Amino acid sequence: MAGWGWARAVRGLLLDVSGVLYDSGADGGVPIAGSAEAVRRIKASGLKLQLCTNETQATRENFVRKLRAMGFDVSVAEVTAPAPAACRLLKERGLRPHLLVHDDLIPEFAEIDKTNPNCVVLGDAAENFTYANLNKAFQLLIEMEKPVLISLGKGRYYKETDGLKLDVGAYMKALEYACDIQAEVVGKPAKRFFESALAELGVPPEQAIMIGDDIVSDVGGAQQCGMRALQVRTGKYSFFHFQILRL
Repeated sequence: MAGWGWARAVRGLLLDVSGVLYDSGADGGVPIAGSAEAVRRIKASGLKLQLCTNETQATRENFVRKLRAMGFDVSVAEVTAPAPAACRLLKERGLRPHLLVHDDLIPEFAEIDKTNPNCVVLGDAAENFTYANLNKAFQLLIEMEKPVLISLGKGRYYKETDGLKLDVGAYMKALEYACDIQAEVVGKPAKRFFESALAELGVPPEQAIMIGDDIVSDVGGAQQCGMRALQVRTGKYSFFHFQILRL
């Protein structure tokens, strides 16, 4: 147990949500066995807790409402998500986005000027990822003197109750390739996103642990930020996925 001495210094946890606390699905998803109790025990222990998610199919308010209906004792303030971070970036840089996101996420951008777009914001748009919508985003980017593509995460895929689903990263890569550009990622695994989550948690990286099911976005992103990280064997985790990443 000597190798676990560092654990005594841990003051806070960052938790991924999809694949860690619940498996998403068309019916809203189902909690993973024991996850709600685990959240209660973490809070009762005195450890600080922040949910660090790439969820972009709902506003934070609706996302928290869904989690609470599943039995999770969480608040909006305990959720770090890409859309609010993207809104801050857009305001800081005077960017006006064309949104290719899920319909339920659009209210997050209500206070953002979207006239005459000078950038594209890409989220997990689900059924909105049609050829026509992707081509519109491509046309806007290719006509810009300095194209700006902002992606709310870069995951390859995620797990729902009926199987694995393509994530936003696949569509981000398509636009990067077509436009010969590199997207700016707002969300995991971006270092700035983890730093925002740690600031909201109120704990330095060496005193926090990230727990997630994605070896790249959760574990790798956290480690690049100076944190320790653990991968759960739920959600998208699989031996097959692990083997691919070793190649």
